[in-house]
Order: sequence, then structure tokens, then C-alpha cells
Amino acid sequence: MSKSKGKGTVTKYNITVQTGDKKGAGTHAHVYIILYGTDEIQTKEYKLSNFLKSDFKRGKFESFSIKSEVHISEVQKIELWRDNNGSSTNWYLDWIEVTNKENSFTTVFPALKWIKENHHYFFVNETTLPQNDHMKESRRLEMQVLQKEYQLDVKISGLPAQVKVLPEDETFSWHYFFDVLLSKLAEYEIESLKLTKKGKGKEWKKVDDVKTVYTKAFGVPQGSKYFNDDKKFGRQRISCLNSLIIEMCTAIPENFAVTEDMIKPFLEGKTLKQAIEGKRLFMTNLAILEDCPTRSENLIMPCPLALFYFNDANCLLPIAIQLFQKKGPSNPVFLRSDPEYTWMLAKMWYNLADSTYHQSLTHLNFTHLMMEGISVATKRNLALQHPIMKLLQPHFLYLMAIDSLALVSLIKPGGIIDKVSNAGINGTFNIMRKSMEWWRLDLHGTLPENLKNRGVFEHSVLTGAYHVRDDGLLLYGAIKSYVEKYVGLYFPTEGSLSADYELQNWGAELVKSRDDGGVGILGVPGNGNFKTTDQLVITLTAIIYTCSAGHATANFEQYDEYGAPFNYPYHLSGKPPTDKSPVAIETILNVIAKREMLLETMSITKVLSDKATDSLGHFEKQFIVDPHAVQIVEEFRQKLQEVGKIIDERNQKREFPYEWLRPQVVPNAISI
Repeated sequence: MSKSKGKGTVTKYNITVQTGDKKGAGTHAHVYIILYGTDEIQTKEYKLSNFLKSDFKRGKFESFSIKSEVHISEVQKIELWRDNNGSSTNWYLDWIEVTNKENSFTTVFPALKWIKENHHYFFVNETTLPQNDHMKESRRLEMQVLQKEYQLDVKISGLPAQVKVLPEDETFSWHYFFDVLLSKLAEYEIESLKLTKKGKGKEWKKVDDVKTVYTKAFGVPQGSKYFNDDKKFGRQRISCLNSLIIEMCTAIPENFAVTEDMIKPFLEGKTLKQAIEGKRLFMTNLAILEDCPTRSENLIMPCPLALFYFNDANCLLPIAIQLFQKKGPSNPVFLRSDPEYTWMLAKMWYNLADSTYHQSLTHLNFTHLMMEGISVATKRNLALQHPIMKLLQPHFLYLMAIDSLALVSLIKPGGIIDKVSNAGINGTFNIMRKSMEWWRLDLHGTLPENLKNRGVFEHSVLTGAYHVRDDGLLLYGAIKSYVEKYVGLYFPTEGSLSADYELQNWGAELVKSRDDGGVGILGVPGNGNFKTTDQLVITLTAIIYTCSAGHATANFEQYDEYGAPFNYPYHLSGKPPTDKSPVAIETILNVIAKREMLLETMSITKVLSDKATDSLGHFEKQFIVDPHAVQIVEEFRQKLQEVGKIIDERNQKREFPYEWLRPQVVPNAISI
């Protein structure tokens, strides 16, 4: 209730302001505020200022006290604006908190935006569908501004749509950019330069020479602890960076020159038919890499097929590898029984292809770039007060910023990928373009359907070994339950979906062709025309899972894998073996990345592998303030705790624990 008090009687209000931590977030401008209660009862305007103090500094919060003859027991809305006074007028506001000192009632108004010259209105628990908004015109005008700031653009022909120009609201915080990104990158680059200078002119003479680069600054990558280890090679297919391409083998492909006699010694007495019927045989096929360009003419990119057997000890083992798609005498099937280093070399060339697929598609295209286009469409079509915007916002934190940074350092001609990989930037783009023709949100981006499509959904398959599946499904289930409750809160009837023109515009832009200015995502349920809550839930769950758990599995183990060149090479020189002649260890040492290239790979993957933002369900910025929705978030956090306990218990029993899907390790967003 709000009312004017008797003459001479005043109510004191405490206004707490949190200025953001972005570059240039602080302001010298004068800031003004009006408080509103119910029935539009309002105070006069007040200038927020503390005597002889410099207010609104970057990353700081300040308190102001005002007195008014208008008593508002519960502040429902604030009107806020600034002038152009001083040399620095831009202001990034995180939130404002208003407390009535008489009854101690506090209201928090999230802002999380740059405050322009015009007047801004913030409402208590401001979460409304557009059709129910009592300030439709103001909302429409604000959306027009956002659509100018957030424009879609295909920056690299044939690749996903991205943000045309990075909006101010999407920049890194000062702390994250300098303390997390720049300082760590500088630390590793300095160490890399020091080690490069120290080892200048020195070639790898023996296997242990590689370990000399694993200094205290870098640490020892886990992958370096394994050398020519078939069990480790098998685990890389199901519990590592690129664990979503292995599939059940129901028949040997025509172009895979494997015969039953070749693999019979590895099937524990079973026939090929029995191994297939017993769901023990699995394969991978990296045909998408066929004819992939390379960084230079003297480098080669295989496009392998591989066969794996899941043995009685619940261990997945490689049994056959063919490095190119077309059968022929110079493209033999390599077997576990081949000479030791010949077999090792075949596995290394296979992993060169696997790492190229991982970096190009699993990591870069299917998480970073696909989700960036979706995030831009979200910001363009859903108002800040839309419940779905509030749901998704924490999962887009720094995504556009990190991708914009990658465009000028990682994924450009002459950039890091172009320096340290066989594919180079042209090969990487080639693979990415091919994938745009078939990647679907409801299939490849939806974990249960992805697993079913490859025949590996059931826990009776690869029992106890497929950690990315087993732990991933727990997280997927928790996220889906959270999304179902949240969507049900704001869309109690199917009719409210069709009436929500912002949501429908969002769906339409997600599926609109990139040539026509859309995001061009295939497989959006309902083709973007959301008629049921199930369609919306599947879409939102896929987005949140991909931005959190999906990216975590593809990202945070990178140093442990790429930092070990025998284990997961991103570069190999020379030519793959064309026959089964014995190979000397010197050949292995000659094909791996040289010292300088390895150190550059280690530096970038070490930075990428460091988690620096909050864990899933614990948000840096509190967008969700509606009490009913806050309760749903709290239930989500509790569910994640339960999931974490289950995964921890599993890891205690696992010979090789899998850490990367523990909820406390998974960030909310693709921020690195």
C-alpha cells in the first residue's frame, strides 16, 4: 500500500546502487530517480548523490538516502535517468535496491544494461509476457533499440550467423578480461617463450624429452601419462572430448576392408555375428574429413574408420583402423596385432582426424558458433522482462565476447588454428561448412536423441564405461525438469504460447535461412512455430545443456589431451603408414609437433581449460527475481546437488573417474 503522509512527516528510503564491472562502466553523470507505489503514486525526482564523494565507480556499490513526504510501503517501480554531465557519461548498471527504512521492506530491481540518456523504467518482479505487459509501447520501442544493437551476420561464408558488432552489454567484465583471460594467457605465453628459447635447435631425441616442457606453470597433462595405450584410446571415444560420434556397429561398411578373419582374435571367441548381436561391436566413421584441405601441401589429413570391441572386462578396445575411406592396397586395415609402433602410428593418425573433428565441430561449431547465433536471436526478439529471456540469459554470459575474441586470434587466417593444426583454417572451415547441412538441434543437439540415433542410449550398452552418456543424461534430466517447471509457470495453457508474439518471432528467426537474415538452425521443434510446451521445453533444454554441460565436455579437458602429442595430436608431419612394416620410435618422434608448436598448443589449450565463471545453477547475475521462479531455481540447485552426489559416488567406483560433468565443474555458459 502507498500513500502520502501527514504534512511534515517523511519516509526515509535507502537506495543501493551496484555499478557493473565492465570497461567504462562508471559515470560522472548526474543520476536521478523516482519511486512508484501502487496506483502510480510516486515521489518527486531525486538526484542520487553523496556529498563530496565520487559516485558510480566501476564495480562498486554505493548507498544513498532520500526523504519523501510520500510513503510507499512497497516500491513497485522506479524511473531512472542520467544527464550528460562530465567527461564520462556512459553508465553500466547491474542493479538497484530500494529499502523503506520505516518497515524495512526491500525491493531489488535488476538492470544489467547500459543506461542511456532516455528514461528507464524497472518493475518489481518484472517478468511479463508481451501480451500481458501494461507498458507495451515502451517495450516495443526498447525492442527496436535492441534489434539495432543486436544484428545477425554471417561473417564467414557458409558458417553460422553471429553478432555483426559486439554490443556494449555483451563485453567482458573488467575482472574477467584482465584477471582471467589476459593475465593467464600472458603467463603461459611467457613460459612458452622461455621454454622455446631454452630448447631452441633441440629435436625430440627420446620420448621423455617431451616431458621437459611440462613445467610448474603448465602442469603435467593427464594424457601424457599414457603411451601407446589401447585402453586409453578406447576411453577417448566414450569419456573424453569427442565422445558423441561412436555408434553401434550393426554391419561392416562396404568401404571398410575388415574381414572376420582379421578381427576374430580380438572377439574373445565370438564370431563377428555374435559380437554384433551381443552389442559388443562399435565403430567411428570420420568420412566428413574426406578431401579436407590442409595448411600446406606437405601435410595430410586422414578420414578414418575404426572398429572397437567392448570386452568381458567392460573395456572398449580398438581392434581395426583404416585411415582413408577408399579401400586399396596402400590403405590397409591396421590391427592390434600389428608391430607395436606401426599400430601406435595408425592410432596417432586416427587421433589427428579425431582432434580436427573435435576442434572444428564438437567444440567450435556445435557449441560456440551455433549457440552464438541463437543468443543473438534471443536478444533481438525477447524483451528483457520476457521469462524465457530471463531463463536463457545466464547461459549466454560472455558468449558473444569470447567468440568475437576468437575471430581475431584463434579462427582467422594466420591465427592459432592456422599455425598448429594440419587442417589449418581453410580445412577447419571446410569441415564446418559440411556440418551445416546436417546438424539438427532436436537430434545432434539433444542428448537422448543423439544417443538413440547412434544406438548407444541404453545403459545395457557399454555398461559402466560410457561416462559422458551416463553422467550427461543425469544433467540433461535435471535441466529438462527445471525447464518444464519454469515454462509451466508462465505458459499454463497452449494458447498463451500462440499469443506470445515475441516467442513466435524468436522461433521464426531461429529457423529462417541465413541467406534471409536468420540463424538457419535445422531441427527446431515445430519448425520454430511453438504450438506445445513440449516443443518449447525440448528447444530450451537443448540450448541450456549445450551451453553448459555440452561445452564442458568439449572444452575443459583440452590441455590434458592436446598437451600430450603422442596421445592426441593436432599436428603430424610426414605421411601416414601405407603398409604394416615395422616402425621405429624415431619415426614417432619425428612426426609429432616440434617444441615451439607444441608449446603454442599447450598455451592456448591451458587457457581454454581453466574454468573462471560460476557453476551451473549459480548465476553471476540474478535475472530471475519472481518469487515463484526463484523457488524453481532453488529446486534446480537442489537437484544438481543430488546429481553431483551420484556422480561422485560413481567416480569413487570407477577405475578412471570422469570429472567434467560434475555440476560444480560445469559452468552456466560458454565463457571461455
